[in-house]
Amino acid sequence: MRMQMRRFTRLTNGFSKKRANHAAAVALHFAHYNLVRVHKTLRMTPAMAHGVTNRLWSVSELVEAALEVA
Repeated sequence: MRMQMRRFTRLTNGFSKKRANHAAAVALHFAHYNLVRVHKTLRMTPAMAHGVTNRLWSVSELVEAALEVA
């Protein structure tokens, strides 16, 4: 996760100064990793592999779901 998210390194512009912003960025990263990104070894998303969802989410659907929660 540290290699994929620049928010975990203090020397970049993406570093989170507020705890709430950092938590939101980490949650969005995990949601994208599990629902949107197709993994090469699984040939599907981890959520599809575990039966959480039966379809591939788009980034726009993920953003809409995040806005509904906020």
